Amino acid sequence: MIVLGIDPGLATVGYGILEQSGGTMRAVAYDCIRTSGKGKETGERLEEIFCGIDALISTYHPSWIAVEKLFFSRNVTSAMAVSEVRGVILLAAQRHHVPVREYTPNQIKMAVTGSGKADKRQMQEMIRRLLKLPAIPKPDDVADGLSIALCHLHVLREP
Repeated sequence: MIVLGIDPGLATVGYGILEQSGGTMRAVAYDCIRTSGKGKETGERLEEIFCGIDALISTYHPSWIAVEKLFFSRNVTSAMAVSEVRGVILLAAQRHHVPVREYTPNQIKMAVTGSGKADKRQMQEMIRRLLKLPAIPKPDDVADGLSIALCHLHVLREP
C-alpha cells in the first residue's frame, strides 16, 4: 500500500510517500512543491500545486492521500490560501479516484510520537528514526508530509 501525505501551503507544499508491505514501511519519496514566488498570481500558484500533485499521483499511484486538516488560526488570509490549496489537492485526488483522509495536528502528533503535545523537533526526529532516514528532511513541510502519511498508516493498523 502506498500513502501520499501532504502538508498544504501556498508557498510550499510538503509531501511524503510511504509504502507499507507486510510489516515493513519505507519512504519512497519526499520533497516539496514550491510555487514560483510572491510575484505570481494565486491562480498561477494553485495551478503549479495542482500539476505537481497530479504528477505525484500519476507517478506513484497511491492507495490513499492523507492531508492535514485546516487549522484555523488568527490569520484569516493565510487560512483562506491554505483552504484554496486543499481544494486543488482534493480535485487532483478526485480526478484519479484516490480516497482522501484528513487529520488534525494533534492526531498526527499522537500517531508519530504518542503525545499530542510533541514539538516540531520531536516530530522530525521521530520521523527520521521510524523511517530510518539519514537526516531530518528539510524544509519542515517535507517532514510534516511524511508525518501525515505515517499517521494514516497508523490509523489503518488500528482495530
